[in-house]
Amino acid sequence: MRDTIFELSRALRTKKISSVELCELYLKAIERENPKLNAYVHVFYDSARRDAERADRLIKEGKGGLLTGIPVAVKDNICTEGELTTCCSAILKGYKPPYSATVWERLRAQGAVMLGKTNMDEFAMGSSSESSVYGAPKNPIDATRVTGGSSGGSAAAVCARLAPYALGSDTGGSVRQPAAFCGTVGFKPTYGEVSRYGLIAYASSLDQIGPLTSSVKDAAAVFSAIRGKDERDMTSFDGEKERELDPDVKGLKIGIAEQFFEGLEGGVKACVESAAKRYESAGAELIKVSLPSLGYTLPVYYIIACAEASSNLGRYDGIRYGFRAENYSSVEDMIIKTRTLGFGKEVQRRIMLGTYVLSSGYFDAYYKKACALRERIKSEFSQIFQKCDVLLTPSSPITAFPAGLERLNPAEAYLADIYTVSANAAGLPAISVPCGSDGGLPVGLQIMGERFSDYKVLSAAYFAQVDGICPDYGVKGGVEL
Repeated sequence: MRDTIFELSRALRTKKISSVELCELYLKAIERENPKLNAYVHVFYDSARRDAERADRLIKEGKGGLLTGIPVAVKDNICTEGELTTCCSAILKGYKPPYSATVWERLRAQGAVMLGKTNMDEFAMGSSSESSVYGAPKNPIDATRVTGGSSGGSAAAVCARLAPYALGSDTGGSVRQPAAFCGTVGFKPTYGEVSRYGLIAYASSLDQIGPLTSSVKDAAAVFSAIRGKDERDMTSFDGEKERELDPDVKGLKIGIAEQFFEGLEGGVKACVESAAKRYESAGAELIKVSLPSLGYTLPVYYIIACAEASSNLGRYDGIRYGFRAENYSSVEDMIIKTRTLGFGKEVQRRIMLGTYVLSSGYFDAYYKKACALRERIKSEFSQIFQKCDVLLTPSSPITAFPAGLERLNPAEAYLADIYTVSANAAGLPAISVPCGSDGGLPVGLQIMGERFSDYKVLSAAYFAQVDGICPDYGVKGGVEL
């Protein structure tokens, strides 16, 4: 795996290339390749060039850091002042926020260069990125397969080398599952480690912003740049002290829960088990653990996520901003028509499910029980991490499936998230790294840790990179220095 950010930073510091020149290379690659991949939905040519000019000035003045002058792709649900942020939804057509998300403020302060916004499932609701109003992104490894979701465009952009790194959001696996399907690294930090201010909300108690990169080392660098307390997000905090990654796993206790290995595709299981043996050969101790509540995590996730979505998405009514329907007879009729035309089928489905579980007579039967089960899941994880340092699982039970997910039964589609949603329900850090292939398609290895153990999780994943477990799936066609 290539530490792309570090390679580019060295090239900029040694004057091998300027930020303006690097930016132009990526913009030309996007012009050439994006029509085939649909990874980007908005490309910011003018502002990217201005960002690059500013970065070159910072470098010249000796004020640059690791990310200065390095281009980045940003998911279309992360607000950027004056630039399109549409959540890949018709209801936010043409919307340009008057403020920026904290993560972009922090990157821009370091001289990052934003190339554009990446494709995603509408309002981050999906596991294939096919619910985007702009059409689905294509998997660079096999264009007949999905990229995963909801951060599918971000994963595709990194895989196709149309961005050195990208930001995504992860509510139930939306960074890690696309990373697994596209052969990249995807990291979901501990809930609260990264500010959610400026992230257009789907499910506020589950949402978390995280990086998609070419390597674990790059992911750690981006995480370190965007993490930390933000007064505008009351759930954010300063977590563990930043530290260097250590690939030495001797004595590391790795939990293996049998529930995560049930119902796996044969090739996926073989790759993950092979990776576990590599850890053991390097001195790690494999410990059998159990998570009996794993089977409940999917319904718990969808009940809580949909309930929060029904509340969060109530603001899109055509009155204050975004799309507004025409030819209406009253304000009520306008709101109904706006939401009917502006939201896609999957978003409508989740809003209705959420409204149902919060309604009188069903709140106790569904939402209250889901919250109680969530606490049970947290407790079981707490018990597991008393026995081990990290938990090793597959990222997904399958590899990237053929395009056309929207034609499946929704319940079948939701199963793609079964191994990732538990980290969101419990607020845990988790990372997906490639660990092999099945039929030529990447297989993702997930490493999870207890809350506030983000650098421990990153270090455990870094071993996989250093030991050669992680193949390089970067697809030719994008930028290569």
